[in-house]
Amino acid sequence: MRILHTADWHLGRTLEGRSRLAEQVDFLDELVTIIRDEKIDIVLLAGDVYDTVNPPAAAEQLFYDAIARITDGGKVPVVAIAGNHDSPDRLTASNPLTTKQGLTIVGLPTTEMQQIVIPRTDEIATIYALPYPSESRLNQCLTSETDEDKLQQAYAQRIAQLLKQQSSHFQSHCVNLIMSHLYVFGGKETDSERPIQVGGAYTVPASVFDVGAQYTALGHLHRPQCIKPTVRYSGSPLAYSFSESGQTKSVTIIDASPGQEVTQKEIWLTSGKPLVKWRAKKGVSEVYPWLLEKRDANAWIDLELEVDQFLTNEEIAKIRKHHEGIIHIRPILTQEEEELSSTYRMQMPIDQLFKQFYKKQTGGAEPDEETIKLFLQLASLDETDQSRKEKAE
Repeated sequence: MRILHTADWHLGRTLEGRSRLAEQVDFLDELVTIIRDEKIDIVLLAGDVYDTVNPPAAAEQLFYDAIARITDGGKVPVVAIAGNHDSPDRLTASNPLTTKQGLTIVGLPTTEMQQIVIPRTDEIATIYALPYPSESRLNQCLTSETDEDKLQQAYAQRIAQLLKQQSSHFQSHCVNLIMSHLYVFGGKETDSERPIQVGGAYTVPASVFDVGAQYTALGHLHRPQCIKPTVRYSGSPLAYSFSESGQTKSVTIIDASPGQEVTQKEIWLTSGKPLVKWRAKKGVSEVYPWLLEKRDANAWIDLELEVDQFLTNEEIAKIRKHHEGIIHIRPILTQEEEELSSTYRMQMPIDQLFKQFYKKQTGGAEPDEETIKLFLQLASLDETDQSRKEKAE
């Protein structure tokens, strides 16, 4: 049978307020084409279907439209699990209808095995589908200890126990698979997996997957990568943060037969705008020629400029006018100017400092009164806590 492994669609996600919906439509069009051209028998979607537990209606519509096209009335089954960004209940609410169309969604950790019959090859895929297994979703307290190392050990032991227990249902005449959404030691992270885990407690060693599965399809990390030869993250279909700049996205195709070693093929994706970092060491004068030559015209841009003074709002507006894909404009002051600026900032009122910081981080935007008020409240609380600590000492 031919299996396609994908994950981390994050439908509905934006980039600093910029919609990515059109890019996600393009990806799903490309995915449908790949499934048809490669004659895929079953699709594994390893979590984070949506970007939030309460996705916008447009994202949900996009998902169900894509699933209808992929399954083609149940001809190509899809098995999906909830990731840490998904609401398990919301995701599985449609099961009474979607199951009949070939879509199986598993929302919470369970001991139920999925068995999918593949008519083309007359084979059975036996899948242990383990959605994001946080303590709360496992519905159990793993340890009363507060020490993070002990919590991590207890968590890893519990996941290992679950996988070993469920692997006893694997059968020699089936293609035996595991699918999950979690963080494995050694995986390379990017900034867009938010949050990966609480302090490092929800992590497992790769050895927990040594339970006899022919392939393990993982979701959570956005960089395509193998943790072990048959334990793989497919990665996200789009770059969702500038830490993923330069990454080529892909889906993975697995050819599997009962009792045989699988073969894997990576299919590179062409949809989605690239995320590009610009560094202008000569300041604004270096940026304008790039804009005029329409450099990276179809990309999202993170722009850093070395300058001897902060940019004016007019300069920022002029740059943005020439390239609608510019997300960040970050002036980097020279060392001498930075030292003078630091002395000046020490004498500024805290609300003015916050406004300056906000403008720098957003490329010139002004914080509204509610945002300033909230910051001042938080700053006041922090000063109170610090004062209490000093008195206690």
